[in-house]
Amino acid sequence: MDHEAAESETLPEDNDKSSSPTILNKQHSYTSDAASSDLEGSSGLSRDQGEEEDDSYHSASEESDSSEDEVAPRNTVGDVPLEWYKEEEHIGYDISGKKIKKHARKDKIDSFLAGVDDSRNWRKIFDEYNDEEVELTKEETKLIRRLLKGKTPHAEVDPYAPYVDWFDWEDKGHPLSNAPEPKRRFIPSKWEHRKVVQYIRAIRKGWIKFDKPEEEPRYYLLWGDDSTSAESKRQGLKYIPAPKPKLAGHEESYNPPVEYIPTQEEVNSYQLIYEEDRPKFIPRRYESLRSVPAYENALKEGFDRCLDLYLCPRTMKKRINIDPESLKPRLPSRKDLKPYPSICYLEYKGHAGPVKSISVAISGQWLASGSADGTVRLWEVENARCLKVWEIGEPIKCVAWNPLPELPILAVSAGHDVLLLDTELGDEEEQHRVKELLRADSSTMDDSGIVSWIPHEKYAGIWLKHSKVVTTVDWHRKGDYFTTSRSVLLHQLSKKQTHNPFKKLRGLAVSAIFHPTRSIFFISTKNHVRVYDLLKSKLISKLETGLHEVSSIAIHPGGNNLLVGSKDGKICWFDMDLSSRPYKTLKYVILLEHLVDKNVCRTHPKDITNVAFHRSYPLFASSSEDCTAYVFHGMVYSDLNQNPLIVPLEILRGHASSSSGGVLDSKFHPRQPWLFTAGADSVIKLYCH
Repeated sequence: MDHEAAESETLPEDNDKSSSPTILNKQHSYTSDAASSDLEGSSGLSRDQGEEEDDSYHSASEESDSSEDEVAPRNTVGDVPLEWYKEEEHIGYDISGKKIKKHARKDKIDSFLAGVDDSRNWRKIFDEYNDEEVELTKEETKLIRRLLKGKTPHAEVDPYAPYVDWFDWEDKGHPLSNAPEPKRRFIPSKWEHRKVVQYIRAIRKGWIKFDKPEEEPRYYLLWGDDSTSAESKRQGLKYIPAPKPKLAGHEESYNPPVEYIPTQEEVNSYQLIYEEDRPKFIPRRYESLRSVPAYENALKEGFDRCLDLYLCPRTMKKRINIDPESLKPRLPSRKDLKPYPSICYLEYKGHAGPVKSISVAISGQWLASGSADGTVRLWEVENARCLKVWEIGEPIKCVAWNPLPELPILAVSAGHDVLLLDTELGDEEEQHRVKELLRADSSTMDDSGIVSWIPHEKYAGIWLKHSKVVTTVDWHRKGDYFTTSRSVLLHQLSKKQTHNPFKKLRGLAVSAIFHPTRSIFFISTKNHVRVYDLLKSKLISKLETGLHEVSSIAIHPGGNNLLVGSKDGKICWFDMDLSSRPYKTLKYVILLEHLVDKNVCRTHPKDITNVAFHRSYPLFASSSEDCTAYVFHGMVYSDLNQNPLIVPLEILRGHASSSSGGVLDSKFHPRQPWLFTAGADSVIKLYCH
């Protein structure tokens, strides 16, 4: 290293502007034999003689500042092989386009004599690309000497730099592990061997088949259609050929057969047909082709054809042969979905007017009904025996049993009033508790000034006077609270208090019900169903029904699905975990009798009066003014990824039509798959399986 440093101090730098750029980065092709022979010859010279030559050369020339960027190659032929110019007098072309003449090559004797006379001849090498001799600079000779000695080309690079330890040794015993390498790393894997044997066996037995390369067809259509030729050449969007016009037939012939020529009466009848249905061409017979006149619509039809090709979009339609029956949903058979109500078993007769509302006790033993004749009747379910009659004096709108079996209290709405009646059912202890709850010492007006609680002397109950008409009554699952609408109010039986938390309700309330398991309240208006949280007193969601007018609502016992009936004959099923829009809407479908399919979901053609869910069976029903009640199978799965299954089961008929309507109310038995229907014909029917 010291010797090379001393040599770098004594050897001067060349400053020959005509010399070539550095050989490591230039595009020239030098003859390596000449360079190596010159360098070997120069190695025989003494170091002093080389230094003297360098000093003399340094004194005669200046420092070299030549670089590859400043001096471009003289020959501009590019990657053309030089063998092509062997027989030519020139070697290429310069940047101005002139030929570069070949120089006469010296033989060995002349080159030897020139080397004796010239002390710098050992630095010269021959450039075959530019057909000239290039003299190496001092830096280039240093690079070549270092390469011949097996060293790095540049002296400033230290190949023996100290090792930089990247690992953090503080508080660490070992960088990775001191465990010796396991033996399994040096032994071929048995599992890989077994896997390879399995693959070989599968290939030999034909279990694994490789894709064979597609063979090009030996024959092809010489006169192929436009689609194949254009498709093979087109690289953008898929080419879609234009539909070809209809070819001329016998009608367009100048001498058509007699059966194609219409009579004069047929031609006159064409004037009575709509213009779009008239035949566009009427065949005529000519004696010769020469007498055929020009087609009057030729120019117009040609122009229309051009417009169709230019303006009309075209798409490829894939025709798939599908059986229409396979597109229908595969619903289970009705036999597998039993039990469900299908036959009328009992009739409850006694009312003189249309039966507006019915309600079944939670025990399933008693049935209460309210009629437009102003009476409320208590029936025994099993034998249709009327136990008690209350004369209210006003048409009854709604009746509802208390959901607790130990509190046989009946809520009745009539006009602007709500009556809480003691049915006198149950044992002595239950009757005593009911009388304590229905005891009101004096007339008490609620704080809101809307409802007054008055003791009813005739029937030993409580009389709630409202300022507005009461249409529906619904009890809370705990039996202490109940709600009334149309002005939605919450009443507490134990404290004889009334609350009005929905003063700013938008729209006229149709009905209001409690959630079966949570403190959630549903209020339906004519077009929407609002869901409220009673604990937080805020609106949770707003369900958009899309119906003309909502008539009734029912909540599933699970609490996540809602059924909404309308006066336009539609039923909406809401999955509240899924969306605020209906999951499925059942519409009325007009079907011929011989084409009626039991698996088609259809609903009533007239107003729906009530919808109801069964408490324990996967059933729901709807009643309508068309004197029918529809029974559906509605299975709700616990798996959220599985949609509810809705299957129509039965259409229950039997009520006579009346001016007051058809079936006005329907309720399920709490324990059995039975359905009660109340009709405008003043009859209550029980349908069993």
